[in-house]
Amino acid sequence: MRLRRKPWIDAAILDYADFVTPLGGDWTQFAGRWTEVFGRTAPLHVEIGVGKGTFLTELAARHPNVNYVGLEAQQGVLYFAARKAAEQALPHVRLLVFDAAQLTELFAPGEVDRIYLNFSDPWPKKRHAKRRLTSETFLIRYQAVLKPGGEIHFKTDNAGLFAYSLETMTREGWQLSRVTHDLHALGEPDNIMTEYERKFSARGAKIGRLIARYPGGDA
Repeated sequence: MRLRRKPWIDAAILDYADFVTPLGGDWTQFAGRWTEVFGRTAPLHVEIGVGKGTFLTELAARHPNVNYVGLEAQQGVLYFAARKAAEQALPHVRLLVFDAAQLTELFAPGEVDRIYLNFSDPWPKKRHAKRRLTSETFLIRYQAVLKPGGEIHFKTDNAGLFAYSLETMTREGWQLSRVTHDLHALGEPDNIMTEYERKFSARGAKIGRLIARYPGGDA
């Protein structure tokens, strides 16, 4: 769902320039240079659809030894993610207003260790299947930027999207693990909930989770 644009955010987001590249910013320079951006060599994890940043900032706070990049198409919500990163002083987080369809222009081949897909738009109509972030089209893009043995961590409350993702990833040769149709029933203490996850689970929705490993390498 696209949020109503808040004009004040265009200026306010610049207060967090250490963390965020806003709409219209130059991101083309980053491919193959993320170790320079962060000033260190560390595993690189990417969340596509970071929203207001609750998941990514909590994850980064728990794992200071990992570099994190959050991508979001809507600047209106990314402002709040940038504010969280600044408030928590997370120098290993960078956020971009970015279209994931251009992923291979942002990262060099084999530069990314892990990709997070949390509660992506299900695009339920068949004619929109290629827009799903677990479609064959996007899996090809992930394979291009992931290291051999790299992983996709995927969560959704949409049973149709989860079934589609299982089928598509299996067909394309991805190695699946930790597959569950009811994540919260497992009571895993390390699960970090997104804003949507809290809302959906409070309504009694079951959360599907899987990990897909990039084919062609050992973890």
